[in-house]
Amino acid sequence: MTTTSIWKKLGIVIAVGGILSLVATKESVQAEPLTVGAPPSMKAALQEIVPMFEDEYGESVKVVYSASPTLRRQVEKGAPIDVFLGASTEDVNILHDKNMTLYNGPQPYAETSLVLVMSSQSYAMPISFNEAIPNQATIALGHPRTSSLGEVTYQALADLSPVHKKQGKFIHAKHAEDIMNLIHTGKAEMGIVYRSDAISNGKVYIVDEEPTGTHVPVQLGQAIVSTCREASLPVAKKFFDYMLSARIQKLMLKYGFDSVSPNQLS
Repeated sequence: MTTTSIWKKLGIVIAVGGILSLVATKESVQAEPLTVGAPPSMKAALQEIVPMFEDEYGESVKVVYSASPTLRRQVEKGAPIDVFLGASTEDVNILHDKNMTLYNGPQPYAETSLVLVMSSQSYAMPISFNEAIPNQATIALGHPRTSSLGEVTYQALADLSPVHKKQGKFIHAKHAEDIMNLIHTGKAEMGIVYRSDAISNGKVYIVDEEPTGTHVPVQLGQAIVSTCREASLPVAKKFFDYMLSARIQKLMLKYGFDSVSPNQLS
Protein backbone atom coordinates (compact mmCIF):
# COMPACT_ATOMS: atom_id res chain seq x y z
CA MET A 1 0.00 0.00 0.00
CA THR A 2 1.41 3.38 -1.02
CA THR A 3 1.75 6.35 1.30
CA THR A 4 -0.85 8.20 -0.79
CA SER A 5 -3.41 5.40 -0.33
CA ILE A 6 -2.82 5.35 3.41
CA TRP A 7 -3.41 9.09 3.67
CA LYS A 8 -6.56 8.85 1.52
CA LYS A 9 -8.00 6.12 3.78
CA LEU A 10 -7.00 8.05 6.87
CA GLY A 11 -8.71 11.14 5.47
CA ILE A 12 -11.90 9.16 4.84
CA VAL A 13 -11.86 7.80 8.39
CA ILE A 14 -11.38 11.29 9.84
CA ALA A 15 -14.15 12.72 7.65
CA VAL A 16 -16.59 9.94 8.58
CA GLY A 17 -15.66 10.36 12.22
CA GLY A 18 -16.32 14.08 12.00
CA ILE A 19 -19.73 13.53 10.41
CA LEU A 20 -20.70 10.98 13.05
CA SER A 21 -19.55 13.38 15.74
CA LEU A 22 -21.71 16.17 14.30
CA VAL A 23 -24.71 13.85 14.06
CA ALA A 24 -24.20 12.67 17.63
CA THR A 25 -23.89 16.25 18.84
CA LYS A 26 -27.05 17.28 17.00
CA GLU A 27 -28.97 14.31 18.39
CA SER A 28 -27.79 15.03 21.93
CA VAL A 29 -28.99 18.63 21.62
CA GLN A 30 -32.37 17.52 20.28
CA ALA A 31 -32.61 14.85 22.95
CA GLU A 32 -32.66 17.42 25.75
CA PRO A 33 -36.15 17.50 27.27
CA LEU A 34 -38.45 20.46 26.92
CA THR A 35 -38.23 22.40 30.19
CA VAL A 36 -41.50 23.77 31.53
CA GLY A 37 -41.62 26.09 34.54
CA ALA A 38 -44.92 25.78 36.40
CA PRO A 39 -46.56 26.74 39.72
CA PRO A 40 -47.18 24.05 42.37
CA SER A 41 -50.93 24.47 41.79
CA MET A 42 -50.49 22.87 38.36
CA LYS A 43 -48.64 19.78 39.60
CA ALA A 44 -51.60 17.40 39.79
CA ALA A 45 -52.87 18.39 36.34
CA LEU A 46 -49.44 18.24 34.69
CA GLN A 47 -48.79 14.78 36.12
CA GLU A 48 -51.54 13.65 33.78
CA ILE A 49 -51.01 16.09 30.91
CA VAL A 50 -47.24 15.65 30.44
CA PRO A 51 -47.30 11.85 29.87
CA MET A 52 -50.14 12.34 27.36
CA PHE A 53 -48.09 14.93 25.47
CA GLU A 54 -44.96 12.76 25.54
CA ASP A 55 -46.85 9.73 24.19
CA GLU A 56 -48.58 11.72 21.48
CA TYR A 57 -45.56 13.66 20.20
CA GLY A 58 -42.68 11.37 21.17
CA GLU A 59 -40.96 14.19 23.06
CA SER A 60 -39.56 14.36 26.58
CA VAL A 61 -40.72 17.03 29.03
CA LYS A 62 -39.18 18.12 32.34
CA VAL A 63 -41.27 20.27 34.69
CA VAL A 64 -39.70 22.61 37.24
CA TYR A 65 -42.14 23.67 39.96
CA SER A 66 -41.79 26.96 41.82
CA ALA A 67 -43.71 30.13 42.64
CA SER A 68 -44.35 32.22 39.53
CA PRO A 69 -42.37 35.29 40.67
CA THR A 70 -39.40 33.00 41.32
CA LEU A 71 -39.67 31.38 37.89
CA ARG A 72 -40.02 34.76 36.23
CA ARG A 73 -36.86 36.05 37.93
CA GLN A 74 -35.02 32.90 36.84
CA VAL A 75 -36.03 33.55 33.23
CA GLU A 76 -34.86 37.15 33.54
CA LYS A 77 -31.48 35.81 34.68
CA GLY A 78 -31.25 33.42 31.72
CA ALA A 79 -32.34 30.11 33.27
CA PRO A 80 -32.94 27.40 30.61
CA ILE A 81 -36.74 27.44 30.75
CA ASP A 82 -38.60 26.92 27.47
CA VAL A 83 -42.27 27.32 28.42
CA PHE A 84 -43.46 29.32 31.42
CA LEU A 85 -46.84 28.46 32.94
CA GLY A 86 -47.79 31.19 35.39
CA ALA A 87 -50.10 31.02 38.41
CA SER A 88 -51.66 34.26 37.16
CA THR A 89 -51.11 36.56 34.20
CA GLU A 90 -48.88 39.08 35.96
CA ASP A 91 -45.49 37.41 35.62
CA VAL A 92 -45.92 36.41 31.96
CA ASN A 93 -47.04 39.97 31.23
CA ILE A 94 -43.94 41.36 32.94
CA LEU A 95 -41.76 39.17 30.72
CA HIS A 96 -43.76 40.20 27.65
CA ASP A 97 -43.28 43.89 28.48
CA LYS A 98 -39.54 43.20 28.59
CA ASN A 99 -39.66 41.54 25.14
CA MET A 100 -38.89 38.17 26.71
CA THR A 101 -41.73 36.14 25.17
CA LEU A 102 -41.86 34.40 21.79
CA TYR A 103 -44.37 32.82 19.41
CA ASN A 104 -47.85 34.30 20.02
CA GLY A 105 -46.91 36.07 23.24
CA PRO A 106 -48.76 35.37 26.50
CA GLN A 107 -52.01 33.43 26.37
CA PRO A 108 -54.37 32.24 29.13
CA TYR A 109 -54.47 28.48 29.59
CA ALA A 110 -56.85 28.18 32.58
CA GLU A 111 -58.99 30.03 35.09
CA THR A 112 -59.70 29.35 38.76
CA SER A 113 -61.04 31.17 41.82
CA LEU A 114 -60.36 31.59 45.53
CA VAL A 115 -61.90 29.33 48.17
CA LEU A 116 -61.86 29.18 51.97
CA VAL A 117 -60.63 25.82 53.27
CA MET A 118 -60.40 23.99 56.60
CA SER A 119 -58.64 20.82 57.68
CA SER A 120 -60.33 17.61 56.54
CA GLN A 121 -59.86 16.39 60.13
CA SER A 122 -61.43 19.46 61.76
CA TYR A 123 -64.65 19.20 63.77
CA ALA A 124 -65.10 22.97 63.89
CA MET A 125 -68.26 24.49 62.45
CA PRO A 126 -67.58 25.72 58.89
CA ILE A 127 -67.90 29.47 58.44
CA SER A 128 -68.05 31.74 55.42
CA PHE A 129 -65.63 34.24 53.91
CA ASN A 130 -67.66 37.06 55.44
CA GLU A 131 -67.48 35.51 58.92
CA ALA A 132 -63.85 34.39 58.98
CA ILE A 133 -62.15 37.76 59.49
CA PRO A 134 -64.58 39.33 62.02
CA ASN A 135 -64.50 36.11 64.07
CA GLN A 136 -60.72 36.46 64.44
CA ALA A 137 -60.06 33.06 62.94
CA THR A 138 -56.39 32.33 62.25
CA ILE A 139 -56.13 32.29 58.46
CA ALA A 140 -53.15 31.12 56.40
CA LEU A 141 -52.54 33.21 53.28
CA GLY A 142 -50.03 33.32 50.48
CA HIS A 143 -47.51 36.12 50.93
CA PRO A 144 -48.09 38.84 48.30
CA ARG A 145 -44.34 39.28 47.81
CA THR A 146 -43.56 35.64 47.12
CA SER A 147 -46.58 34.23 45.30
CA SER A 148 -49.22 35.20 42.76
CA LEU A 149 -51.76 33.54 45.06
CA GLY A 150 -50.86 36.02 47.80
CA GLU A 151 -51.31 39.02 45.52
CA VAL A 152 -54.71 37.82 44.32
CA THR A 153 -55.82 36.96 47.88
CA TYR A 154 -54.96 40.37 49.30
CA GLN A 155 -56.81 42.11 46.48
CA ALA A 156 -59.89 39.96 47.10
CA LEU A 157 -59.76 40.63 50.86
CA ALA A 158 -59.46 44.35 50.25
CA ASP A 159 -62.60 44.21 48.09
CA LEU A 160 -64.40 42.11 50.70
CA SER A 161 -63.34 44.11 53.77
CA PRO A 162 -61.28 47.32 53.49
CA VAL A 163 -60.21 46.94 57.15
CA HIS A 164 -59.18 43.27 56.81
CA LYS A 165 -55.55 44.04 57.73
CA LYS A 166 -56.61 45.41 61.13
CA GLN A 167 -59.24 42.77 61.87
CA GLY A 168 -57.68 39.61 60.52
CA LYS A 169 -55.30 37.15 62.18
CA PHE A 170 -53.08 36.03 59.31
CA ILE A 171 -50.17 33.63 58.93
CA HIS A 172 -48.18 34.00 55.73
CA ALA A 173 -46.95 31.12 53.61
CA LYS A 174 -44.84 30.87 50.46
CA HIS A 175 -47.43 29.00 48.39
CA ALA A 176 -50.64 26.95 48.57
CA GLU A 177 -48.96 23.74 49.74
CA ASP A 178 -47.50 25.61 52.72
CA ILE A 179 -50.93 27.04 53.52
CA MET A 180 -52.50 23.60 53.59
CA ASN A 181 -49.67 22.21 55.72
CA LEU A 182 -50.23 25.00 58.26
CA ILE A 183 -53.91 24.03 58.43
CA HIS A 184 -53.18 20.31 58.61
CA THR A 185 -50.73 20.78 61.50
CA GLY A 186 -53.15 23.02 63.43
CA LYS A 187 -51.09 26.20 63.13
CA ALA A 188 -53.95 27.83 61.21
CA GLU A 189 -57.69 27.24 61.49
CA MET A 190 -58.34 27.85 57.83
CA GLY A 191 -56.75 29.21 54.70
CA ILE A 192 -57.45 30.83 51.35
CA VAL A 193 -56.19 29.02 48.26
CA TYR A 194 -57.14 28.49 44.64
CA ARG A 195 -60.01 26.06 44.09
CA SER A 196 -57.64 23.95 41.99
CA ASP A 197 -55.23 23.60 44.94
CA ALA A 198 -57.98 22.54 47.33
CA ILE A 199 -59.43 19.92 44.98
CA SER A 200 -56.07 18.21 44.42
CA ASN A 201 -55.18 18.12 48.14
CA GLY A 202 -56.65 15.62 50.59
CA LYS A 203 -55.66 17.59 53.70
CA VAL A 204 -58.38 20.22 53.37
CA TYR A 205 -61.95 20.68 52.20
CA ILE A 206 -63.74 23.70 50.77
CA VAL A 207 -66.08 25.48 53.19
CA ASP A 208 -66.91 28.53 51.08
CA GLU A 209 -66.39 30.01 47.64
CA GLU A 210 -65.18 33.56 47.14
CA PRO A 211 -68.21 35.89 47.56
CA THR A 212 -69.94 36.82 44.33
CA GLY A 213 -69.36 40.54 44.84
CA THR A 214 -65.59 40.10 44.96
CA HIS A 215 -65.26 37.16 42.60
CA VAL A 216 -63.03 37.84 39.64
CA PRO A 217 -61.82 34.70 37.82
CA VAL A 218 -58.09 34.25 38.20
CA GLN A 219 -56.51 33.72 34.80
CA LEU A 220 -53.35 31.65 34.49
CA GLY A 221 -51.11 32.76 31.64
CA GLN A 222 -48.50 30.87 29.64
CA ALA A 223 -45.71 31.95 27.32
CA ILE A 224 -42.78 30.57 25.39
CA VAL A 225 -39.97 32.64 26.84
CA SER A 226 -36.80 34.09 25.36
CA THR A 227 -34.64 31.56 27.21
CA CYS A 228 -36.17 28.79 25.08
CA ARG A 229 -33.40 26.94 23.25
CA GLU A 230 -33.56 27.06 19.46
CA ALA A 231 -33.69 23.26 19.21
CA SER A 232 -36.61 23.18 21.66
CA LEU A 233 -38.72 25.87 20.00
CA PRO A 234 -40.74 23.53 17.72
CA VAL A 235 -41.61 21.30 20.70
CA ALA A 236 -42.36 24.36 22.84
CA LYS A 237 -44.89 25.55 20.24
CA LYS A 238 -46.55 22.13 20.25
CA PHE A 239 -46.81 22.13 24.05
CA PHE A 240 -48.11 25.71 24.10
CA ASP A 241 -50.88 24.83 21.64
CA TYR A 242 -51.54 21.51 23.40
CA MET A 243 -52.43 23.34 26.61
CA LEU A 244 -55.08 25.29 24.67
CA SER A 245 -56.57 22.25 22.93
CA ALA A 246 -60.20 21.33 23.65
CA ARG A 247 -59.16 17.98 25.12
CA ILE A 248 -56.77 19.51 27.67
CA GLN A 249 -59.17 22.33 28.50
CA LYS A 250 -61.81 19.71 29.31
CA LEU A 251 -59.33 17.65 31.35
CA MET A 252 -58.42 20.70 33.44
CA LEU A 253 -61.99 20.88 34.76
CA LYS A 254 -61.50 17.88 37.02
CA TYR A 255 -58.54 19.62 38.69
CA GLY A 256 -60.60 22.65 39.69
CA PHE A 257 -59.80 24.87 36.72
CA ASP A 258 -62.20 26.48 34.27
CA SER A 259 -61.56 26.48 30.54
CA VAL A 260 -60.59 29.67 28.74
CA SER A 261 -60.74 31.09 25.25
CA PRO A 262 -57.46 32.07 23.56
CA ASN A 263 -56.71 35.77 23.12
CA GLN A 264 -58.57 36.71 26.31
CA LEU A 265 -55.50 37.42 28.45
CA SER A 266 -56.20 40.27 30.85
